[in-house]
Amino acid sequence: VQLQASGGGLVQAGGSTTLSCVASGDTFSRYAMGWFRQAPGKEREFVAAISWSGGSTYYADSVKGRFTISRDNAENTVYLQMNGLKTEDTAVYYCAAPSRDQSMGVMFVRNEVEYWGQGTQVTVSS
Repeated sequence: VQLQASGGGLVQAGGSTTLSCVASGDTFSRYAMGWFRQAPGKEREFVAAISWSGGSTYYADSVKGRFTISRDNAENTVYLQMNGLKTEDTAVYYCAAPSRDQSMGVMFVRNEVEYWGQGTQVTVSS
């Protein structure tokens, strides 16, 4: 499956933005989806994940209550709504997917990702 992320840009602290990721090349509803991020000088880290149907979600503690992951299987798209942004949220954000039919848990328990999007920059200014 191919992943194409978009959105982000420059946002003021406390502001909001939404990232989108469109999938192609396979049956989207058979893939759990996730978002990761990598800040300058830091390792890539898990942000959020969503199950095949969208009925289950999971978040890193650092974004819980501020970010919301969702998906539209009819549009082959996963979203990351980011509210209450902080300067420490500045990073390149990547959409990601494990192998087909794998549960979302493999991404945040075992850090297993099979497919990556190209990354989109989010910069939060103070």
